[in-house]
Amino acid sequence: MRHEELWKIYRSLNREVSDTYQAWAFAVNPDELAKLVMNGTKCATTSLFVWYERGEAKLPQVADYNIILNGRDEAVCIVETMKVSIVPFNEVTEEHAFKEGEGDRRLETWRTTHRDFFSKELLEMGLHFHDEMLVVCEEFQVVYKP
Repeated sequence: MRHEELWKIYRSLNREVSDTYQAWAFAVNPDELAKLVMNGTKCATTSLFVWYERGEAKLPQVADYNIILNGRDEAVCIVETMKVSIVPFNEVTEEHAFKEGEGDRRLETWRTTHRDFFSKELLEMGLHFHDEMLVVCEEFQVVYKP
C-alpha cells in the first residue's frame, strides 16, 4: 500500500488528526526494522542532529505522525512521536538503546552499531564522528496498522 492510501484510511478513522505526516524507511535493514516496529519491539530511533541543522530533514516533534515504509516503499504502519531529546552520543541511555529494539538491545552493542553507521554517514558529508556529537533520540508508538 502507498503511504498516501494508508494516511487517507487513518484520517477517515481519526478526523481530528492534522493532515501533516512524513513517510520514511529506516536507512539500514528497512524491512527488518519495520517488522520490529510492527511487533512493538522497536519504539525508538536515533539520528544525527547535524542532518536537521543542515536542513536535510525536519526535526521531529512530539505528536508528529510518521508512516513507516518497508524496503519496497510500501507503508506498513503509522507511528506517533511521543518523546524527542537531543543529547551527546555518549549520553544515550541504556533505556533508549533497549527501546530501539535491535540486536541484543544492550547499550554497548547500540553504540558500536550506531558509531559505525554515523561515521559512514558523516564521511559522506565531509565530517568526522566523535562521541560528543549531538544525536536526536525519538520515541514513538504505533497508532495504526493496516
